[in-house]
Amino acid sequence: MANIDDFKANLIGGGVRPNQFRVTITPPAGIAIGLDVRRTSFLVKASLLPESTITEIELKFRGRTIYMAGDRAAPDAWTTTFYNDTDFMIKNAIERWSNGINDFALNTGVIAPADYQTDLTVEQLDRDDTILKTYILKNCWPINIGTGIALDATTENTLEEFEVSWRYQHFEASGVNF
Repeated sequence: MANIDDFKANLIGGGVRPNQFRVTITPPAGIAIGLDVRRTSFLVKASLLPESTITEIELKFRGRTIYMAGDRAAPDAWTTTFYNDTDFMIKNAIERWSNGINDFALNTGVIAPADYQTDLTVEQLDRDDTILKTYILKNCWPINIGTGIALDATTENTLEEFEVSWRYQHFEASGVNF
């Protein structure tokens, strides 16, 4: 019969902590957005590791249902939550990026995907900042700069936060792709 010592012996490294992560937002090549990449990594409050879904094909045969593997499903948008600082550096940069894709006033913007898409990275870290797993989200761009930041005179003891949703084509994962 298994005991607590067996469990602990099989939980390598004491397990992975969800608060030990780093997200790197790399600016696109074709739009000057004024993003401090290192500072931005510190101000990411939350994110998710990307999901992966393989669809299924349902076949009927003589009263039974048989399932076969289908194609890989298109990924859902990936979301990051940022703390807002007093110079609005990240929010301004993401808004510049979005505006460079499609200008608010003129309805113009860069056309070539290489000008507005870039690879973003999320890394799962150990408690000593050793990288345990890396995900590279390929060909990303912001599709939604969250709902508006609520301004409320009765709010105290908190910092502003905002979310950004990103579209990406696929991801590469360490230990799987590279």
